[in-house]
Amino acid sequence: MKSAVIVFPGLNRDRDMIAALTKISGTAPAIVWHQDDDLPDVDLIVIPGGFSYGDYLRCGAIAARSPIMDRVRDRAAAGVNVLGVCNGFQILLEAGLLPGALMRNQSLKFVCREVKLEVTNADTAFTRGYTNGQVIRCPVAHHDGNYFADSDTLARIEGEGRVAFRYADGTNPNGSINNIAGILNERKNVLGLMPHPENLIESAHGGDDGRALFSGLLGQAA
Repeated sequence: MKSAVIVFPGLNRDRDMIAALTKISGTAPAIVWHQDDDLPDVDLIVIPGGFSYGDYLRCGAIAARSPIMDRVRDRAAAGVNVLGVCNGFQILLEAGLLPGALMRNQSLKFVCREVKLEVTNADTAFTRGYTNGQVIRCPVAHHDGNYFADSDTLARIEGEGRVAFRYADGTNPNGSINNIAGILNERKNVLGLMPHPENLIESAHGGDDGRALFSGLLGQAA
């Protein structure tokens, strides 16, 4: 499976994501600069974490208006899998690829620690390496990860099985409504996730709980 990582000014997790995709797939992803005219022919597009444009205006707001995001919308509409992690999640929301908003953490503080995630829907390309109800470990590092949606939107995504991950065992680090940590679009080929699975894929990281997300996507054995 071929993948691409989109890089915006201010991101700082692109190298982590590139390393994870390379290690698990055996092939380095294509690197796409945000001002590039088009995307290569790939099966997976990833927007990694960091602080695109210094988080000015709102986190992800400027990056979401980059021309490359028009190409991402086109590919998502065609069925290509799209993953946004942390700032990537924020960008997907601002670009209208996912519903809701990510607000300032309830504590009003930057949070950097390990949390537990429950796999809420294992019947997707992103989660098929897990089982429903499985609880995994995953690190977070963010200041604006408090997911919110109005009651109608929340009822819709819950009813349609579009919550992929929830914070588990009282480890919600930001106050997200319904403990939501990651959501899917209607077609379930776009996932926005606040925690960083790319930082827990091998024993050198202290565990490999995040590996199955990528190995499932990339068609590799976990």
